[in-house]
Amino acid sequence: MVPLETLRELYAYNYWARDRQLEACAALSQEQFLRPMGSSFSSVRDTLAHVMGAEWIWLERWRGRSPQTMPGVPEGLPFQETLRRWHEQFGTVVALRERWTGIELDLRAYLAGLNDAALASQLVYTNIQGRQWSYPLWRTLVHVVNHGTYHRGQVAALLRQLGAAAPTIDFLVAHDAGLRL
Repeated sequence: MVPLETLRELYAYNYWARDRQLEACAALSQEQFLRPMGSSFSSVRDTLAHVMGAEWIWLERWRGRSPQTMPGVPEGLPFQETLRRWHEQFGTVVALRERWTGIELDLRAYLAGLNDAALASQLVYTNIQGRQWSYPLWRTLVHVVNHGTYHRGQVAALLRQLGAAAPTIDFLVAHDAGLRL
């Protein structure tokens, strides 16, 4: 099991890296931000909205809920349509940042209330497709940070393809820059 303080440090890094990347994305034109690029998710916006949505849905699961859709999207839609409607709510980097800041605050408050017994407990949830899953809580917490890192790599590649600068967001760079928990 990963120690609680390590998890908190990983989340501090996660948001440090996110903020640096959002700063770089703010320099994009609206057209560049929304341009279909053929990555896992169509655009820079869609990739960032996906990561933010994943953080939101996992936080809901950690709180004992299993949402069947994303906020602002009706239930019962096919999965891809749910994602499309979720992404479309965020037409600008500012809109993404505003929503994500609220999720971050809630997630950090959740982490602050955890203890080792909770980390070791089993998380059982039902995903949007209706399948039930069960994992130790600590593994899902690690998964969310790892997931964000994976997609930040994609965003870095998209930024470069768009001719924009991609910031250095390595974990050790964060510590050299004075990352605070």
